[in-house]
Amino acid sequence: MAPRKRTRRRKRVSGAERILWTLIVFSLLAVPAGALAWLILLPYGPETETFVEVTPGSSTVKIGRQLEAAGVVSSRYAFDLVRWGERGRLKAGEYRFDHPATVIEVYERIARGDVFTKTVTIPEGASIFEIAARLEQAGLGPTKGFLAAAAKQTGLVVDLDPGATSLEGYLFPDTYSFARKATPAQICAAMVRRFRAVAGQIGLKGNVHRVVTMASLVERETAVDAQRPLVASVFENRLARKIPLMTDPAVIYGLELDGRWRGAIYESDLKFDTSYNTYLHTGLPPGPVANPGLRSLRAAMEPAKTDYLYFVAAGANPQGGSVFSSTIEEHARNVAGYRQAVKKAGSQ
Repeated sequence: MAPRKRTRRRKRVSGAERILWTLIVFSLLAVPAGALAWLILLPYGPETETFVEVTPGSSTVKIGRQLEAAGVVSSRYAFDLVRWGERGRLKAGEYRFDHPATVIEVYERIARGDVFTKTVTIPEGASIFEIAARLEQAGLGPTKGFLAAAAKQTGLVVDLDPGATSLEGYLFPDTYSFARKATPAQICAAMVRRFRAVAGQIGLKGNVHRVVTMASLVERETAVDAQRPLVASVFENRLARKIPLMTDPAVIYGLELDGRWRGAIYESDLKFDTSYNTYLHTGLPPGPVANPGLRSLRAAMEPAKTDYLYFVAAGANPQGGSVFSSTIEEHARNVAGYRQAVKKAGSQ
């Protein structure tokens, strides 16, 4: 009689055991998933100012390592995972971190290109000396460095003004945002680009050196937009008659270049001979004495048609506007009236 073949019975797994194994597997997966979620979602980072510079062409791996090394994220792998999930493009630049943030927030900042910059406003009529001081105050380098660059980078305007001895006049007044490590040369280039954009907008052409020099005088003599063409007309009329312009801003600029400016103009300053002393020399000064804005450039291009030869400057007039005249007698009366108004205002 043949032996009976035994069949192995499969052990029956109870419902309780299945639940137990499911929980074990889930726990094994949940622990790393939870840890990863914790790394991604928990705010982390420095409490004080920390900078990270992302160079062009940097890989995600390199950026993650930089951020981890700087203490901006707790794990480079968490940053890599967010980048893999988002699939965005990360932008080069310097980033500033000064408070804890999630990995997602850090990633989004770099994807947006939210780079750290320093903002500085250059007012209309500022000279290179005043611009240099503002840049230093904004933490964008010492005044000497900018002044040296403004004197050296004349190649930026050689097609506009072949004889320019500095970038004075071509550093367009505006509000700029510069990287913390921007060089004086880069700052100069940005301001000249802005000038070129405005010059193209208003159709500036011809003798650019003459227009910009005239515009710089107009800018320094009045802040009243409607009177800029009138001031330009006075200067043009005096030039046509070979009468000295006798404009204080040019004298002051010559003193600044010579290191003699004392913060106020004195009678002796008007007699000190510099090439910018428009009391002693006829014609326009050798170059711009400031950086004019759009309205002064327009006024220099299109001066009003008048017979005025004199004006009491708006900057000194208690009423806020310049007073124009065609004769020296009228001018003398206007000056007397101005002095009387100043005296009256001082006694009130």
